[in-house]
Amino acid sequence: MLDINLLRHDLPGVIAQLEKRQSPQPFLDVARFQSLESERKTIQTRTEELQARRNSLSKQIGVLKGKGQDTAPVMAEVGGIGDALKASAEQLDRIQAELSAMLMAVPNLPHDSVPLGPDETANVEVRRWGTPRAFDFTPKDHVDLGAPLGLDFDTGAKLSGSRFSFLRGPVARLHRALAQFMLDTQTQEHGYTECYTPYIVNREILEGTGQLPKFKQDMFWVSRGGDEVQHEQYLISTSEISLTNTVREQVLAADALPIKLTAHSPCFRSEAGSAGRDTRGMIRQHQFDKVEMVQIVHPEQSYATLEQMTGHAEAILQKLGLPYRVVALCGGDLGFGSTKTYDLEVWLPAQNTYREISSCSNCEAFQARRMQTRFKTAQGKNELVHTLNGSGLAVGRALVAVLENFQNEDGSISVPEVLQPYMGAQAVLRGANRGG
Repeated sequence: MLDINLLRHDLPGVIAQLEKRQSPQPFLDVARFQSLESERKTIQTRTEELQARRNSLSKQIGVLKGKGQDTAPVMAEVGGIGDALKASAEQLDRIQAELSAMLMAVPNLPHDSVPLGPDETANVEVRRWGTPRAFDFTPKDHVDLGAPLGLDFDTGAKLSGSRFSFLRGPVARLHRALAQFMLDTQTQEHGYTECYTPYIVNREILEGTGQLPKFKQDMFWVSRGGDEVQHEQYLISTSEISLTNTVREQVLAADALPIKLTAHSPCFRSEAGSAGRDTRGMIRQHQFDKVEMVQIVHPEQSYATLEQMTGHAEAILQKLGLPYRVVALCGGDLGFGSTKTYDLEVWLPAQNTYREISSCSNCEAFQARRMQTRFKTAQGKNELVHTLNGSGLAVGRALVAVLENFQNEDGSISVPEVLQPYMGAQAVLRGANRGG
């Protein structure tokens, strides 16, 4: 959430920064905001006048009592002022609620370094690592490669519908190996604390990290105790949600920063806005696994931390030997809560292109303001922390990349060296028994 004082003191500047997102629809109803602000100021001025009048009358009552004079008329006026103040408070509550609802729908302001552009076509490549493999045969895609290894979309669809997959045998073990390797790297080499989080969270938790109210249609939500929803809860679309909210409504000690958390979890997304996109294979699923990285940091360190976290994600791809590139997202492709984002895109031979496998974002104080998460400065003041998140990595897409980049002409898969200790020293995967 943006600081409302920023809008009050520099509304044109805020609108100019929001325009970098190049949305066809405005994020803020400026006329309505200005009307509410005008009404708020009028009521607050009237409230202050009433409070001053009540204080004056209270003193007058004391004087009258001291003189033995009748205080009834003055006390009646004080009573009327009390009623007026109550009405003003109710009006202010209504206005503040509407202002808050407006702010909840306004995205974060892009950093000055974010490239201009309307969509992903304007993203700027920052660097590349690795050289795509030159095959002496026509490479297959992960769907064809994975089927003999236990990648089963038919069973996934039978159990849960489209955009679900079922893994068994070698491919299931490879999927688990990738997740374990990622967790070990982030905890043992990069200093993150491993966590295990709930997969179902309350509405206010999603509001804290910005998924609600804007992206409700992209979430899976659940109810219990019959048909009537007693308590609004949602399946997490990323463990960023639960990890970041662990510091919700806290005042942290400055020396506790940075806080570095990681978790492997399933993620659930309805993909409401992606109809018809990537319908083949594992690229866009309703349920997928991810190893998430979250850092809670001092504001002065957040942009250095963004570079560091991007490097932590890159390290996974480098250890796996997967070619990739890093791109800086333009304003039109920037996530709702982010001020600046780097995407990592891994090379997929069958598609002959790079595809996203990680996003690393700095949210500055946007999420912290929603969660009311602060730290105590050396001067004893409470200041909002900055929050960052990144995929380290998306496990399913890493599986896709390993299958396609390390395929052999006979359909077998060479296991990357760093994964072999997690695979019982197995160096090559071949078709397994499909039974059971």
